[in-house]
Amino acid sequence: MKLGGLRTRLLLAFSLLVVITAATVAGGGYVQSRTLILQQAQDATARVLVDKATALFPLGPLPPGDGTLSRISGELSDRQLSSLVLFEDRASGNQQMRSLISPELRERVRAGNVAWQRVDAGGTPMLVVGTRFTVLLPGGQQRDSGIEAYIARSMVPEATSIDELATRAWLIGGLALVFAVGLALLAARGVLRPVRELGEAAKRLGEGDLRARVGVRGSDELAGVARTFNETAESLERHVGELERMEADARRFVADVSHELRTPLAAMTAVADVLEQEASSLPGDAGRAAKMSIEETHNLTRLVNDLIEVSRFDAGAAALALEEVDVAEVITASLRIRGWTGEVEGELPSGIFAEWDPRRVDVIVANLVGNALRHGEKPVSLRLSEAGEQITLEVSDRGPGLAPEVLPHVFDRFYKADSARARSGGSGLGLAIAWENARLHGGMLSAANGADGGAVFTLRLPRRGGTA
Repeated sequence: MKLGGLRTRLLLAFSLLVVITAATVAGGGYVQSRTLILQQAQDATARVLVDKATALFPLGPLPPGDGTLSRISGELSDRQLSSLVLFEDRASGNQQMRSLISPELRERVRAGNVAWQRVDAGGTPMLVVGTRFTVLLPGGQQRDSGIEAYIARSMVPEATSIDELATRAWLIGGLALVFAVGLALLAARGVLRPVRELGEAAKRLGEGDLRARVGVRGSDELAGVARTFNETAESLERHVGELERMEADARRFVADVSHELRTPLAAMTAVADVLEQEASSLPGDAGRAAKMSIEETHNLTRLVNDLIEVSRFDAGAAALALEEVDVAEVITASLRIRGWTGEVEGELPSGIFAEWDPRRVDVIVANLVGNALRHGEKPVSLRLSEAGEQITLEVSDRGPGLAPEVLPHVFDRFYKADSARARSGGSGLGLAIAWENARLHGGMLSAANGADGGAVFTLRLPRRGGTA
């Protein structure tokens, strides 16, 4: 058997698979059993503390005397448990336990919780559980007594059980290796050719060749696998074709509807502009209704325009109209047109020239700055820089930033991080359109959180658009 032959590789791969599986099962069983052992010990000790503490009621008058603290400590102790009772600067019980009680544990206990912590006491694993006593007032109300009770027990029996589990896990892994080698030797015989064909067909299928098929020979298990592969590939080809047709129909529908809406929306916008001039003079509900109608008309117009823009990207009809521009002037003009000049600060050095589509760059800047102004906090900062053939624009704010679960989806279409914004003025397409325009230029648009807080959107474009 050649060391570099397929049979050897199959043997090694099969053995490795079985060993990994066995190790995963054994390791998972070990971790689960270890967790269960520790959890049972913790729960049992916590129940003992709660039961003993409950049996001590009523505690007597407050503040408690040394006798009361001593009585509590004595009731909580037994052959397996050590106890320490604290009240303000007084303590009763096993004073050596003080070194086992961490400030974090005391904080959780003082908060009114039954809290536990595993510690190491000179090489001996220990479990410390604590609680805080309350007293029952005559009116039935509870009041904090200020008494903290802690018990400690050895975790040596549990540690021994866990060590035995680890030994068994290693033993299972060794036996699995021996079993895997023997089983792999048996499985490697007579399967190389059909397996190779199946692998090649699967590779072609994964690369997008949905017509990939394998020859079916005989009626054994591998023939069944080959037959199933062919049926699966045929079904996949059929379903992918249907999905592509459905997607094309959906895109065409959105594009057609958006285009059909442009004419009535143009009329509605004209009416809204006239109505806007009169809205301030309308009384009460009529004025508010007029303002709402005007706002929703403008929102609908923006949404339709965004949908038309997206449909152009989907249809591959979006193209660049490149011009040589001063990048700082394009950005400044975008801010000035929208009245944002006084709301934005930053570094926009002149003299950085590029061949870009100024309309599309204006869309990117407007979406990034508008998003920062709407959802971030001032000041919104812009920083323009160049390095070789790459030009970078950073747009940052001082808001709360983007949640980790939001970052992967921030450029998705119709994605809004806050469901409360579902009726906001944004269409949910602005950042997606900005991302598409950056991609069309051969660049990229990314989002992250700044070191000092706030969201940071970074636009990187080649000096000549579309040449990345």
